[in-house]
Amino acid sequence: MWVKMDIQESAISASPVSASARTQIQVQNPAITAEVEHVLAGRTRDIRLKGELRRLFQERSWPRTAKIIRAWMTWVAVLDALTLSLNAILLPKVIALSMLPPACILPPAALATAFVWRRPRALWLQRLSIIAGMFLILLSVALVGVSAGGEFYERHLNIMLFVAITAIIIFGIPLGWTVTIAAFALGLYLVFQLQNPSLEKGSAIAAALFFASGILATVVARRTMTILAQKTFLLELRDRSRVVELADANAQLERLARTDPLTGIANRRWMMETLNQLWSGGLKRDGGAAMLMCDIDDFKNLNDRLGHAEGDRCLVKVAGIIESCVRRNRDLVARYGGEEFLVLLTGVDEPEAIAVAERIRESVEAASLPNPASRVSPYVTLSIGVATHAPDHEVVSPGQLQNQADASLYRAKQTGRNRVATGSVH
Repeated sequence: MWVKMDIQESAISASPVSASARTQIQVQNPAITAEVEHVLAGRTRDIRLKGELRRLFQERSWPRTAKIIRAWMTWVAVLDALTLSLNAILLPKVIALSMLPPACILPPAALATAFVWRRPRALWLQRLSIIAGMFLILLSVALVGVSAGGEFYERHLNIMLFVAITAIIIFGIPLGWTVTIAAFALGLYLVFQLQNPSLEKGSAIAAALFFASGILATVVARRTMTILAQKTFLLELRDRSRVVELADANAQLERLARTDPLTGIANRRWMMETLNQLWSGGLKRDGGAAMLMCDIDDFKNLNDRLGHAEGDRCLVKVAGIIESCVRRNRDLVARYGGEEFLVLLTGVDEPEAIAVAERIRESVEAASLPNPASRVSPYVTLSIGVATHAPDHEVVSPGQLQNQADASLYRAKQTGRNRVATGSVH
């Protein structure tokens, strides 16, 4: 196929879908597509991503999850510092000083976790950082109340549970990590409440069970949010796959519409459309242009003597020979109809166009393709009409140049065939 058509074809068939290169490649993977359809065919609550789908989902969701975790950790550290400052102002000095040591655990733990989540790291390090960071943050909040005692004891344990619940809701992390954080929060609450001097053990256990039901509901809600996010991801993958399939189908139809099915080169319609586009774009001023109209001599006799199958093979071979004789990055070749081929040469004058035409004619004759019924030679020959237009001449249309090439071809036929005849358009 000639290069100019390839360039325009690639521009037309460019996909509008925007996605990461890895995801785009995986979308075209039949195994991934089949797995997506299989998962979506089941119930939403049964969605479980495994293997490559799970990895792709994690890659897709990591930037958003990491950004949320970093922001949450940073603000927790800031709020902890502000709370300590207010406590120092509003509370008795003894109580404020007792809160200071455990409160100092929180900022380093939160900021260290935020640092780890600045960029993708090994999964084990991400898991360790978020679980360890949350444990130290929850422990810090609880110890602040335990150290202060009195009304601060149970208040800070409740604050600790509130901190855990907010983290569970907004952190889009694996379910196992979420459950671990929830377990830490309930464990710390129960341990410290059992040691609360102002609370009986039965009341501590009852309170722990009450909060456990709330945290369990929060974990379930988090799981539901994750499932819905995964379903949305799967639907996007399926839509992308269908868009890719549709784009491929459209590109194939476009190729069929512009390509001659026998020879594989451009057909007449696409040649003329492209010619008009290039002409209107200033090709006619780019150092001149020439058009060659090539016709196989006595092709009807070839079909009658050797059969249409041999005639088709002849057309394919002649098309290949013509393409091999022109510049693939500048010149256009098309099957004009039947045994006729149209060639557009750009940036050439009349002597150069005649030289190309002679090269084509000689190459076809040298190929020794059989045509025993020909009146010219026992082998296939070409008659070629050449029309040229110099850039300093009056502007002409592609149709006028083609008509002149037809006239030149007629002269080549009338003067004996297997020859090149020329003319210029002024």
